[in-house]
Amino acid sequence: MKEDYYEILEISKSASAAEIKKAYRKKALQYHPDKNPGDHEAEAMFKKAAEAYEVLSDPNKRSRYDQFGHRAFDGGGGFGGGGMNMDDIFSQFGDIFGGAFGGGFGGGFGGGGRRTVKGSNLRIRVQLTLEEIANGVEKKIKVKRKKLAQGTTYKTCSTCNGQGQVTRIQNTILGRMQTSATCSACGGLGQIVDSKPANADAEGMLVTEETVSIKIPAGVVDGMQLKVSGKGNDAPGNGIPGDLLVAIEEKPHDTLQREGDNLHYDLYISFSEAALGTSKEIETVTGKVRIKIDSGAQSGKILRLRNKGIPSINGYGTGDLLVHVNVWTPKSLSKEQKDFFEKMSDDAHFQPKPEKEDKSFFEKVKDMFS
Repeated sequence: MKEDYYEILEISKSASAAEIKKAYRKKALQYHPDKNPGDHEAEAMFKKAAEAYEVLSDPNKRSRYDQFGHRAFDGGGGFGGGGMNMDDIFSQFGDIFGGAFGGGFGGGFGGGGRRTVKGSNLRIRVQLTLEEIANGVEKKIKVKRKKLAQGTTYKTCSTCNGQGQVTRIQNTILGRMQTSATCSACGGLGQIVDSKPANADAEGMLVTEETVSIKIPAGVVDGMQLKVSGKGNDAPGNGIPGDLLVAIEEKPHDTLQREGDNLHYDLYISFSEAALGTSKEIETVTGKVRIKIDSGAQSGKILRLRNKGIPSINGYGTGDLLVHVNVWTPKSLSKEQKDFFEKMSDDAHFQPKPEKEDKSFFEKVKDMFS
Protein backbone atom coordinates (compact mmCIF):
# COMPACT_ATOMS: atom_id res chain seq x y z
CA MET A 1 0.00 0.00 0.00
CA LYS A 2 1.36 3.43 -1.00
CA GLU A 3 2.40 5.81 1.73
CA ASP A 4 0.34 8.90 2.47
CA TYR A 5 1.80 11.96 0.71
CA TYR A 6 1.37 14.15 3.78
CA GLU A 7 3.23 11.58 5.91
CA ILE A 8 6.08 11.39 3.39
CA LEU A 9 6.66 15.15 3.66
CA GLU A 10 5.84 15.12 7.40
CA ILE A 11 3.23 17.87 7.16
CA SER A 12 -0.39 18.24 8.24
CA LYS A 13 -3.30 18.07 5.80
CA SER A 14 -3.93 21.76 6.40
CA ALA A 15 -0.37 22.75 5.39
CA SER A 16 -0.02 25.87 3.24
CA ALA A 17 1.68 25.94 -0.17
CA ALA A 18 4.77 27.54 1.41
CA GLU A 19 4.92 24.82 4.09
CA ILE A 20 4.62 22.10 1.45
CA LYS A 21 7.46 23.60 -0.59
CA LYS A 22 9.65 24.01 2.49
CA ALA A 23 9.03 20.39 3.57
CA TYR A 24 9.81 19.07 0.11
CA ARG A 25 13.04 21.07 -0.14
CA LYS A 26 14.12 19.70 3.23
CA LYS A 27 13.44 16.09 2.20
CA ALA A 28 14.99 16.50 -1.25
CA LEU A 29 18.19 17.98 0.17
CA GLN A 30 18.33 15.20 2.77
CA TYR A 31 17.99 12.38 0.24
CA HIS A 32 19.57 13.98 -2.83
CA PRO A 33 21.67 11.47 -4.86
CA ASP A 34 24.70 13.76 -4.75
CA LYS A 35 24.71 13.55 -0.95
CA ASN A 36 23.93 9.81 -0.90
CA PRO A 37 25.85 8.22 -3.80
CA GLY A 38 24.99 4.56 -4.29
CA ASP A 39 22.31 4.63 -1.55
CA HIS A 40 19.23 3.08 -3.21
CA GLU A 41 17.06 3.64 -0.14
CA ALA A 42 17.85 7.37 -0.18
CA GLU A 43 17.11 7.49 -3.91
CA ALA A 44 13.72 5.83 -3.29
CA MET A 45 12.90 8.40 -0.60
CA PHE A 46 14.02 11.19 -2.94
CA LYS A 47 11.56 9.96 -5.58
CA LYS A 48 8.73 9.54 -3.05
CA ALA A 49 9.19 13.10 -1.83
CA ALA A 50 9.11 14.41 -5.41
CA GLU A 51 5.96 12.41 -6.17
CA ALA A 52 4.26 13.76 -3.05
CA TYR A 53 5.26 17.33 -3.89
CA GLU A 54 4.08 16.99 -7.51
CA VAL A 55 0.56 16.24 -6.25
CA LEU A 56 0.31 18.42 -3.14
CA SER A 57 1.80 21.52 -4.79
CA ASP A 58 -0.94 21.49 -7.45
CA PRO A 59 -4.27 22.74 -5.99
CA ASN A 60 -6.39 20.63 -8.38
CA LYS A 61 -4.39 17.43 -7.83
CA ARG A 62 -4.29 18.05 -4.08
CA SER A 63 -8.07 18.45 -4.00
CA ARG A 64 -8.57 15.15 -5.86
CA TYR A 65 -6.03 13.40 -3.62
CA ASP A 66 -7.73 14.70 -0.46
CA GLN A 67 -11.05 13.38 -1.76
CA PHE A 68 -10.05 10.08 -3.37
CA GLY A 69 -6.54 9.27 -2.14
CA HIS A 70 -4.12 7.39 -4.43
CA ARG A 71 -7.02 5.94 -6.44
CA ALA A 72 -7.52 9.39 -7.98
CA PHE A 73 -4.38 8.79 -10.07
CA ASP A 74 -4.71 5.07 -10.85
CA GLY A 75 -5.07 3.69 -14.34
CA GLY A 76 -2.58 6.05 -15.91
CA GLY A 77 -3.20 8.88 -13.49
CA GLY A 78 -0.53 10.26 -11.21
CA PHE A 79 2.65 8.36 -11.93
CA GLY A 80 1.09 5.15 -13.22
CA GLY A 81 2.25 3.25 -10.16
CA GLY A 82 5.87 3.44 -11.23
CA GLY A 83 6.89 6.61 -9.42
CA MET A 84 8.92 9.43 -10.93
CA ASN A 85 12.24 9.01 -12.66
CA MET A 86 15.16 11.38 -12.19
CA ASP A 87 14.46 13.23 -15.43
CA ASP A 88 10.90 13.94 -14.24
CA ILE A 89 12.16 15.35 -10.96
CA PHE A 90 14.99 17.47 -12.31
CA SER A 91 13.00 18.87 -15.23
CA GLN A 92 9.96 19.77 -13.13
CA PHE A 93 11.38 20.78 -9.75
CA GLY A 94 14.96 21.80 -10.38
CA ASP A 95 14.19 25.44 -9.55
CA ILE A 96 13.20 24.59 -5.99
CA PHE A 97 16.81 23.87 -5.00
CA GLY A 98 18.38 27.03 -6.38
CA GLY A 99 22.12 26.43 -6.74
CA ALA A 100 22.42 24.01 -3.82
CA PHE A 101 24.01 21.32 -5.98
CA GLY A 102 25.68 23.33 -8.72
CA GLY A 103 25.41 21.52 -12.03
CA GLY A 104 23.29 18.91 -10.35
CA PHE A 105 22.53 15.28 -10.91
CA GLY A 106 22.07 14.21 -14.50
CA GLY A 107 22.70 17.71 -15.78
CA GLY A 108 19.18 18.92 -15.05
CA PHE A 109 19.54 20.27 -11.55
CA GLY A 110 20.37 23.53 -9.87
CA GLY A 111 20.07 27.11 -10.98
CA GLY A 112 21.83 26.78 -14.34
CA GLY A 113 23.64 24.47 -16.70
CA ARG A 114 22.39 22.18 -19.40
CA ARG A 115 18.82 21.25 -18.67
CA THR A 116 16.53 18.40 -19.59
CA VAL A 117 13.47 19.65 -21.42
CA LYS A 118 10.08 18.04 -21.14
CA GLY A 119 7.70 18.09 -24.10
CA SER A 120 4.37 19.86 -23.87
CA ASN A 121 1.34 18.04 -22.47
CA LEU A 122 -1.69 17.12 -24.55
CA ARG A 123 -5.27 17.25 -23.27
CA ILE A 124 -8.23 15.17 -24.41
CA ARG A 125 -11.75 14.53 -23.11
CA VAL A 126 -13.17 11.01 -22.84
CA GLN A 127 -16.89 10.30 -22.47
CA LEU A 128 -17.89 7.30 -20.35
CA THR A 129 -21.21 5.56 -19.73
CA LEU A 130 -22.29 4.71 -16.19
CA GLU A 131 -21.63 1.05 -16.99
CA GLU A 132 -18.03 1.85 -17.99
CA ILE A 133 -17.55 3.94 -14.85
CA ALA A 134 -18.93 1.16 -12.65
CA ASN A 135 -16.79 -1.60 -14.13
CA GLY A 136 -13.68 0.25 -15.27
CA VAL A 137 -12.69 0.24 -18.92
CA GLU A 138 -9.73 0.38 -21.27
CA LYS A 139 -10.13 2.95 -24.05
CA LYS A 140 -8.07 3.13 -27.22
CA ILE A 141 -7.92 6.75 -28.36
CA LYS A 142 -6.32 8.20 -31.48
CA VAL A 143 -4.08 11.12 -30.53
CA LYS A 144 -2.12 13.52 -32.73
CA ARG A 145 1.21 14.24 -31.10
CA LYS A 146 4.57 15.68 -32.10
CA LYS A 147 7.30 13.06 -32.43
CA LEU A 148 10.96 13.40 -33.27
CA ALA A 149 11.28 12.89 -37.02
CA GLN A 150 13.39 9.97 -38.15
CA GLY A 151 16.70 11.21 -39.48
CA THR A 152 16.85 14.30 -37.28
CA THR A 153 20.31 14.81 -35.79
CA TYR A 154 21.69 17.32 -33.31
CA LYS A 155 25.06 18.90 -32.79
CA THR A 156 26.70 20.64 -29.86
CA CYS A 157 25.72 24.28 -29.54
CA SER A 158 28.72 26.40 -30.50
CA THR A 159 27.55 29.37 -28.45
CA CYS A 160 27.69 27.59 -25.08
CA ASN A 161 29.83 24.59 -26.10
CA GLY A 162 27.11 22.20 -24.96
CA GLN A 163 26.88 23.64 -21.44
CA GLY A 164 23.41 25.07 -21.88
CA GLN A 165 24.45 28.35 -20.26
CA VAL A 166 26.71 31.25 -21.04
CA THR A 167 29.03 32.57 -18.32
CA ARG A 168 30.20 36.17 -18.29
CA ILE A 169 32.94 37.65 -16.04
CA GLN A 170 32.95 41.37 -15.36
CA ASN A 171 35.44 43.51 -13.47
CA THR A 172 33.71 45.80 -11.00
CA ILE A 173 34.85 48.06 -8.18
CA LEU A 174 34.03 45.17 -5.86
CA GLY A 175 36.15 42.75 -7.82
CA ARG A 176 35.45 40.19 -10.51
CA MET A 177 31.78 39.22 -10.82
CA GLN A 178 30.65 36.07 -12.59
CA THR A 179 27.12 35.70 -13.97
CA SER A 180 25.51 32.79 -15.79
CA ALA A 181 22.46 32.81 -18.02
CA THR A 182 20.61 30.25 -20.14
CA CYS A 183 22.02 30.05 -23.64
CA SER A 184 19.72 31.92 -26.03
CA ALA A 185 20.90 29.93 -29.04
CA CYS A 186 19.89 26.48 -27.79
CA GLY A 187 17.48 27.40 -24.99
CA GLY A 188 19.60 25.59 -22.42
CA LEU A 189 19.64 22.25 -24.27
CA GLY A 190 23.30 22.39 -25.19
CA GLN A 191 22.31 21.10 -28.63
CA ILE A 192 20.88 22.53 -31.84
CA VAL A 193 19.40 20.82 -34.90
CA ASP A 194 22.10 19.69 -37.30
CA SER A 195 19.96 18.09 -40.00
CA LYS A 196 16.29 17.18 -40.35
CA PRO A 197 13.82 15.86 -42.95
CA ALA A 198 12.26 18.48 -45.24
CA ASN A 199 8.77 17.89 -43.83
CA ALA A 200 9.83 18.34 -40.18
CA ASP A 201 9.42 21.59 -38.25
CA ALA A 202 12.30 23.79 -37.04
CA GLU A 203 12.89 21.49 -34.04
CA GLY A 204 12.90 18.33 -36.15
CA MET A 205 9.36 17.29 -35.15
CA LEU A 206 6.53 15.70 -37.12
CA VAL A 207 2.85 15.51 -36.17
CA THR A 208 1.79 11.85 -36.21
CA GLU A 209 -1.38 10.02 -35.21
CA GLU A 210 -0.97 7.34 -32.57
CA THR A 211 -3.45 5.02 -30.85
CA VAL A 212 -3.01 5.29 -27.08
CA SER A 213 -4.45 2.74 -24.64
CA ILE A 214 -5.91 4.35 -21.51
CA LYS A 215 -6.87 2.21 -18.51
CA ILE A 216 -9.63 3.96 -16.59
CA PRO A 217 -10.31 2.63 -13.09
CA ALA A 218 -13.82 1.99 -11.79
CA GLY A 219 -15.44 4.82 -9.84
CA VAL A 220 -14.04 7.87 -11.65
CA VAL A 221 -16.14 11.02 -11.44
CA ASP A 222 -17.10 13.67 -13.97
CA GLY A 223 -14.34 16.28 -14.27
CA MET A 224 -11.57 14.04 -12.90
CA GLN A 225 -8.28 14.20 -14.78
CA LEU A 226 -6.02 11.20 -15.37
CA LYS A 227 -2.46 11.31 -16.66
CA VAL A 228 -0.83 8.94 -19.12
CA SER A 229 2.89 9.54 -18.73
CA GLY A 230 5.06 10.01 -21.82
CA LYS A 231 2.20 10.22 -24.33
CA GLY A 232 2.31 13.98 -24.89
CA ASN A 233 4.53 15.77 -27.40
CA ASP A 234 8.18 14.74 -27.71
CA ALA A 235 10.89 17.17 -26.63
CA PRO A 236 13.83 18.11 -28.87
CA GLY A 237 17.24 16.59 -28.33
CA ASN A 238 17.54 14.27 -25.36
CA GLY A 239 14.41 15.63 -23.69
CA ILE A 240 11.58 13.56 -22.25
CA PRO A 241 8.06 13.40 -23.73
CA GLY A 242 5.19 15.33 -22.17
CA ASP A 243 2.10 13.67 -20.76
CA LEU A 244 -1.40 13.00 -22.05
CA LEU A 245 -3.99 14.49 -19.69
CA VAL A 246 -7.37 12.76 -19.89
CA ALA A 247 -10.47 14.62 -18.61
CA ILE A 248 -13.39 12.36 -17.67
CA GLU A 249 -16.88 13.25 -18.87
CA GLU A 250 -19.86 11.21 -17.66
CA LYS A 251 -22.65 10.52 -20.16
CA PRO A 252 -26.23 10.91 -18.86
CA HIS A 253 -28.02 7.56 -18.36
CA ASP A 254 -31.55 6.94 -19.62
CA THR A 255 -32.91 5.49 -16.36
CA LEU A 256 -30.25 5.85 -13.65
CA GLN A 257 -29.15 8.96 -11.78
CA ARG A 258 -25.79 9.07 -9.98
CA GLU A 259 -25.26 10.67 -6.59
CA GLY A 260 -21.71 10.05 -5.37
CA ASP A 261 -21.31 6.28 -5.30
CA ASN A 262 -25.06 5.64 -5.06
CA LEU A 263 -27.49 5.31 -7.96
CA HIS A 264 -31.20 6.19 -8.09
CA TYR A 265 -33.90 4.49 -10.17
CA ASP A 266 -37.55 5.57 -10.52
CA LEU A 267 -39.85 2.53 -10.71
CA TYR A 268 -43.46 3.10 -11.73
CA ILE A 269 -46.13 0.53 -10.88
CA SER A 270 -49.88 0.49 -11.45
CA PHE A 271 -52.50 0.92 -8.73
CA SER A 272 -53.42 -2.75 -8.95
CA GLU A 273 -49.76 -3.85 -8.76
CA ALA A 274 -49.32 -1.76 -5.63
CA ALA A 275 -52.40 -3.30 -4.05
CA LEU A 276 -51.74 -6.92 -5.04
CA GLY A 277 -47.93 -6.96 -5.15
CA THR A 278 -45.75 -7.79 -8.13
CA SER A 279 -42.18 -8.41 -9.29
CA LYS A 280 -40.31 -6.16 -11.69
CA GLU A 281 -37.12 -6.46 -13.72
CA ILE A 282 -34.98 -3.34 -13.48
CA GLU A 283 -31.74 -2.23 -15.06
CA THR A 284 -28.51 -1.84 -13.07
CA VAL A 285 -24.94 -0.99 -14.14
CA THR A 286 -24.00 -4.67 -13.85
CA GLY A 287 -27.04 -6.13 -15.63
CA LYS A 288 -30.74 -6.64 -15.02
CA VAL A 289 -32.15 -7.84 -11.69
CA ARG A 290 -35.68 -8.78 -10.60
CA ILE A 291 -37.10 -7.26 -7.43
CA LYS A 292 -40.23 -8.11 -5.46
CA ILE A 293 -42.83 -5.47 -4.62
CA ASP A 294 -44.95 -6.51 -1.62
CA SER A 295 -48.71 -6.06 -1.66
CA GLY A 296 -49.82 -2.75 -0.22
CA ALA A 297 -46.72 -0.91 -1.47
CA GLN A 298 -46.96 2.83 -0.96
CA SER A 299 -45.85 5.49 -3.40
CA GLY A 300 -42.53 6.93 -2.24
CA LYS A 301 -41.24 3.66 -0.79
CA ILE A 302 -37.49 3.25 -1.28
CA LEU A 303 -35.90 -0.15 -1.85
CA ARG A 304 -32.15 -0.31 -1.27
CA LEU A 305 -30.16 -2.81 -3.33
CA ARG A 306 -26.80 -3.15 -1.57
CA ASN A 307 -23.59 -2.95 -3.63
CA LYS A 308 -25.45 -2.29 -6.88
CA GLY A 309 -24.07 1.23 -7.24
CA ILE A 310 -20.64 2.60 -8.22
CA PRO A 311 -17.37 1.33 -6.67
CA SER A 312 -15.57 3.93 -4.58
CA ILE A 313 -12.53 5.36 -6.39
CA ASN A 314 -10.82 5.40 -3.00
CA GLY A 315 -11.45 1.71 -2.32
CA TYR A 316 -14.19 2.21 0.29
CA GLY A 317 -16.56 -0.44 -1.09
CA THR A 318 -19.43 -0.05 -3.53
CA GLY A 319 -22.44 2.23 -3.37
CA ASP A 320 -26.09 1.13 -3.42
CA LEU A 321 -28.94 1.33 -5.91
CA LEU A 322 -31.96 3.12 -4.43
CA VAL A 323 -35.22 2.14 -6.14
CA HIS A 324 -37.96 4.76 -5.70
CA VAL A 325 -41.42 3.19 -5.98
CA ASN A 326 -44.01 5.43 -7.62
CA VAL A 327 -47.66 4.31 -7.77
CA TRP A 328 -49.19 5.53 -11.01
CA THR A 329 -52.70 6.90 -10.49
CA PRO A 330 -55.00 6.53 -13.54
CA LYS A 331 -55.89 9.87 -15.14
CA SER A 332 -59.05 8.59 -16.85
CA LEU A 333 -61.49 5.86 -15.78
CA SER A 334 -64.35 4.02 -17.43
CA LYS A 335 -67.87 4.28 -15.90
CA GLU A 336 -67.49 0.80 -14.43
CA GLN A 337 -64.15 1.72 -12.83
CA LYS A 338 -65.56 4.97 -11.45
CA ASP A 339 -68.50 3.09 -9.95
CA PHE A 340 -66.08 0.66 -8.30
CA PHE A 341 -63.96 3.36 -6.67
CA GLU A 342 -67.00 5.35 -5.58
CA LYS A 343 -68.32 2.20 -3.97
CA MET A 344 -64.96 1.60 -2.24
CA SER A 345 -64.47 5.22 -1.11
CA ASP A 346 -66.00 4.49 2.30
CA ASP A 347 -64.51 1.03 2.63
CA ALA A 348 -62.15 0.70 5.61
CA HIS A 349 -59.48 -1.00 3.46
CA PHE A 350 -59.25 2.11 1.27
CA GLN A 351 -58.79 4.59 4.12
CA PRO A 352 -55.23 5.91 4.71
CA LYS A 353 -53.78 4.32 7.83
CA PRO A 354 -50.04 5.05 8.01
CA GLU A 355 -48.16 2.65 10.25
CA LYS A 356 -44.92 3.24 12.13
CA GLU A 357 -42.89 1.52 9.43
CA ASP A 358 -44.39 3.89 6.83
CA LYS A 359 -41.78 6.61 7.13
CA SER A 360 -42.37 10.28 6.43
CA PHE A 361 -40.80 12.05 3.45
CA PHE A 362 -38.05 13.56 5.62
CA GLU A 363 -37.21 10.18 7.16
CA LYS A 364 -36.92 8.69 3.68
CA VAL A 365 -34.57 11.46 2.60
CA LYS A 366 -32.50 10.85 5.74
CA ASP A 367 -32.29 7.14 4.91
CA MET A 368 -31.10 7.93 1.39
CA PHE A 369 -27.97 9.60 2.75
CA SER A 370 -27.27 7.11 5.54
